[in-house]
Amino acid sequence: MDVGNRLREVRIHAGLSQRELAKKAGVTNSAISMIEKNSVSPSVSSLKKVLAGIPLSLMEFFDDADKAALIPPVVYRQDDLLTQSAEGITFHLIGQYTNNRQMSFMKEVMEPGSTTGEEAYAHEGEETGIVIEGAMELTVDNETYLIKKGEGYYFDSNRKHSFSNPFDEPCVLISCTAPANF
Repeated sequence: MDVGNRLREVRIHAGLSQRELAKKAGVTNSAISMIEKNSVSPSVSSLKKVLAGIPLSLMEFFDDADKAALIPPVVYRQDDLLTQSAEGITFHLIGQYTNNRQMSFMKEVMEPGSTTGEEAYAHEGEETGIVIEGAMELTVDNETYLIKKGEGYYFDSNRKHSFSNPFDEPCVLISCTAPANF
């Protein structure tokens, strides 16, 4: 996907100028311009921060098909999950066809060495998850926690946070954010 053109498309659809989006997202106008020109490839956390100014979730951003006319299913089979990958992390979202979703419920696979980005980020809401395979590191307010298989987390998303898998094995987790941000 051409991230720059897609960002320009959703920004214009939202009726925002580059300057207005930059102000709402808390980034510089040049950052928006450089992303839209594909001069830079934003990290997951940077793109989430920019999209929060629209507001638009990562999953909505990457899922540009017209789904508005669909009645959302109750059961999502494995092939029905919206799957997106970025920065070595694959997200499998359940419920992507639901209008006005209040939460993002996902299976995530973090490949060895993957991270949500060098820069910690914060946003409205809460996050929770449980590791079902492997291990990962969660950093919240500059404190890093090791989370192993069978262990979980829950925190206020307004706190600066980031996720990484510095280990040799993939980490698989089930996570939820509310309100929906994917």
